[in-house]
Amino acid sequence: MASSFLGFSLFFISLYGADGFEEYHLNRCVFNSSELQDIEYIYSAYYNKVEYARFSSSVGKFVGYNEVGLKYAERWNNDPAVLGARKAQKESVCKHNVEIDYQAVLTKTATPSVRLSSVTPPGGKHTAMLMCSVYDFYPKQIRVTWLRDGKVVTSDVTSTDELQDGDWYYQIQSHLEYTPRSGEKISCMVEHASLNTPVIQDWDPSMPESERNKIAIGASGLVLGLILSLAGFIYYRRKAHGRILVPTN
Repeated sequence: MASSFLGFSLFFISLYGADGFEEYHLNRCVFNSSELQDIEYIYSAYYNKVEYARFSSSVGKFVGYNEVGLKYAERWNNDPAVLGARKAQKESVCKHNVEIDYQAVLTKTATPSVRLSSVTPPGGKHTAMLMCSVYDFYPKQIRVTWLRDGKVVTSDVTSTDELQDGDWYYQIQSHLEYTPRSGEKISCMVEHASLNTPVIQDWDPSMPESERNKIAIGASGLVLGLILSLAGFIYYRRKAHGRILVPTN
């Protein structure tokens, strides 16, 4: 996670007038580690959804973005109490909250689940396609590799980006187009921060479980039909033997 920038809003203050939305001030912390030098505190003042002034700990002073903002920035920069209070926010507020985030969430990991399945190829030079679905993992960074008889496959491979599930977990899918060879071994290898060793999922070319279930259900129906037919035939034969034939004149 150290290589990516993260951020959060500390609090949000809105003021409403008779005519609706007017002004709000937003405090943010942007960081890529819990170290103080890797944290930036940003205070922004907005009026009618337009940012007119900002303080950034990286700049060390207020900056105005329009005529009104320039006047406010000059006033605040000339007030040691206001300027000092904003500079102190980086350590007193940002660092404290960033350390809580790292302890509670950002240092945690979730092991990915891996599933291999056969899908219909889009057409082209290959007759088969496999999909490696990797899901429920955290953090985002992950590596998915295809192996064919133990060798890394680099051609005819397409992968999606890491997609958010909306609950801190991620998922990714990788496809391999290929022409089957007798006796070969195809595998999907997944490397992730939560794993001590890579997960290698081998492709089993035997019939998928869903197809086996369909055949089992069909066979059960056929057997049941035969049993019912046989029972009906036996019943008919017994009834026929039990009849008394009466001669007619």
